[in-house]
Amino acid sequence: MTDRYLARIGLDAAPPVARDGLTVLQRAHLTTVPFENLDVFDGIRVRTDLEWSFDKIINHRRGGWCFEVNGAFGALLEALGFAVVRLGAAVLLDGPSVIVDHQTLEVVIDKIPYLVDVGFGDSFASPLELNATGPQDGHTGTFEFIASSQGLTLTRHDDDGVPVPQYRFKRTVRDLADFDEASDRLQSDRSLHWSEKPFATRLIDGGPERITLLRNRLKYSGPEGITEEPVDSSEWDDVLQSRFDISRAS
Repeated sequence: MTDRYLARIGLDAAPPVARDGLTVLQRAHLTTVPFENLDVFDGIRVRTDLEWSFDKIINHRRGGWCFEVNGAFGALLEALGFAVVRLGAAVLLDGPSVIVDHQTLEVVIDKIPYLVDVGFGDSFASPLELNATGPQDGHTGTFEFIASSQGLTLTRHDDDGVPVPQYRFKRTVRDLADFDEASDRLQSDRSLHWSEKPFATRLIDGGPERITLLRNRLKYSGPEGITEEPVDSSEWDDVLQSRFDISRAS
């Protein structure tokens, strides 16, 4: 499994069990395995277990949402010798929440814990030190942890340097099965954006540039800002194949 997974993310060999190696793995995964909701949008029931995620990502060369891609990536890291803890988080992009609806990863290297995530769309692409205070370079932007009685909040600085909440989490060990309820709830509610609009997004060559396919347009995010081009519904699957190397039929 390990060799095939590394090949899936474009690596010939495993990088060292070190922060630099973790960075290589995170960016390779974010470049080659899209964060996408196509199964959920198409009404195909998805699961959180590794048998499902490995088959989808490795054999069918697909992406997935956080429960799939972070679940599988965490297992890959463990197989390579990294110490991994799965964490549950409450997404704050739409306002305050205490409901766990996201899986993220804590990875410990030389007794230093890092937050790593390959399943949160346009987010950080370098490991973030969990015990550090103040802003950190996430390769795609500036991020910062803010502590409170409710846990740690991952924030992203906007253009004015204001920390914008992304998600909040407690450093409590969770198993993959602990996310079953959240996965079932999010794909059962057909009013949520997971079911309303198809999307796929990935880094370009390790970032920070990013390409995102939305319902009716293709968006590029780079150093010079954001550019968009229209995509007709009849072209959507072809663009998905040519720009993301995945197919909904698989």
